[in-house]
Amino acid sequence: MSELVVVLNAGSSSVKFSVFEPTNGDLTLIAKGQIEGIITAPRFIAKDAAGAVLTETRWETTAEDEAHGKAFEVLGAWLREYTAESKLTAIGHRVAHGGPQFSEPVVIDSRVLGALESLIPLVPLHQLHNLQPIRAVMKTRPELPQVACFDTAFHRGHPRVADRFGLPDEFYQSGVRRYGFHGLSYEYIAWRLRDLAPQIAKGRVVVAHLGSGSSMCGVGCQ
Repeated sequence: MSELVVVLNAGSSSVKFSVFEPTNGDLTLIAKGQIEGIITAPRFIAKDAAGAVLTETRWETTAEDEAHGKAFEVLGAWLREYTAESKLTAIGHRVAHGGPQFSEPVVIDSRVLGALESLIPLVPLHQLHNLQPIRAVMKTRPELPQVACFDTAFHRGHPRVADRFGLPDEFYQSGVRRYGFHGLSYEYIAWRLRDLAPQIAKGRVVVAHLGSGSSMCGVGCQ
């Protein structure tokens, strides 16, 4: 029986996922896919590591407040079937906001989940959906380890002066600050740039993250 790790990126309009097999201290991709158009025209597709389609399905749209629940239901059913002959050992989640508390990946328990729920007002279009599959897994597989990785964590290393706005200190102490987002994307790009373009990576680089939400970030890759 092989061991598997699932990684989820549950966003406002899509859910992306990957399934990995731990091998020799590394992770080998064995399947990936996404659900896109969750609210407008839901479509689920999964592929193996070579890009061959494993399954593809569409369904009628539901009420907006039920759309993400339906998407997670479809994905969960497929994952249970796909991993039935293996041992699912952990699930990793992309979470938009870690607030001032979390500057690195953390194993999720009820205390951590409560802290992340308190941050929903800061990113209402993302955090709510990021946490929905976490809650579902905690109910159905409470023994299964879940780990949250934060988009804000990458930016925690910049100078404190970059965090602050021209506001009284009481606001900063209450959590109002410049957090920075899309950090998981920037961290991956900075890491890969060393291999793909080492000369460029030696200097300062402006990276653009373009999608339904867009941002730019200046990084020193070394």
